[in-house]
Amino acid sequence: MNKYKGLLGLIIVTVLWGGGFVAADIALNSITPFQIMTSRFGIASIILFFVAKKDLKTITKNEIKCGILLGSFLFAAFSLQTVGLQFTTPSKNAFLTSIYVAIVPFISYIFLKKKTSIANIIGVILVTVGAGILSLQSNFSIGVGDSLSIIGAFCYAFQIFFTGEFVNKIRPSILNFIQMVTSFTLSFISLGLTREYVNFSPSTESLTAILYLGLISTTLCYFLQTYSQQFVEETQVAIILSMESVFGTIFAAIILNDLITTRMLIGSSCIFIGVIISQLKLHRGQNRFIRDSR
Repeated sequence: MNKYKGLLGLIIVTVLWGGGFVAADIALNSITPFQIMTSRFGIASIILFFVAKKDLKTITKNEIKCGILLGSFLFAAFSLQTVGLQFTTPSKNAFLTSIYVAIVPFISYIFLKKKTSIANIIGVILVTVGAGILSLQSNFSIGVGDSLSIIGAFCYAFQIFFTGEFVNKIRPSILNFIQMVTSFTLSFISLGLTREYVNFSPSTESLTAILYLGLISTTLCYFLQTYSQQFVEETQVAIILSMESVFGTIFAAIILNDLITTRMLIGSSCIFIGVIISQLKLHRGQNRFIRDSR
């Protein structure tokens, strides 16, 4: 029963995160990236304080360290993704961000010496080809927005990897709260350094988008992700979360009338197939793939 609860929780997270790409794009119409991030992580920190209030009385140094590590990667990922969204479309941003799923197994190999399967290698090749189709221009250069989205994907990969390492060792309420406070603090500092605080005049649409990002896409989703990962195998988690790019593209096309070109369809398909294959294990000696049951 717990496994099904975990799967349902992750599916909900995936759909809501897909909507987050659209909300961020709407918010950027009248406010800046670090204004968005300071607002969303500030909202999340306040709410999660009340969730973790009792547990905070017995917080340990190790929990603080782990939360700060996660929050730092989360801040870096969101910074790159949100700034990158200013220079690319929500659909491309979503699919380029999703390549983190193919990166995670290689991080596991580096830190935990987990062997990389043939499927992982095939998946990474497809993801690389897809990212190239999506982002490479006619002169083989990569746009600023696409580059930032790809680098952000690496940061997400580290955040997901370390979440998997900490989730069964540290209380979810503490982990989430410290993670969000760290992200808020770094966002607030960046807001001051870039002087983006000078002009803050959000439209009604941007305020609505910020509330969605803060309450739903950040507070609810990261709480659900941390809770659900306790009951679902790592490979299944990765496969489900990778679907956020699909929902992001669907919502962008419906709500923002985002143009979906043939090139985008081909590139996105390569990334999506690569992401799925990277979470499968090629069964040696047979011409078929089987799910990795780690």
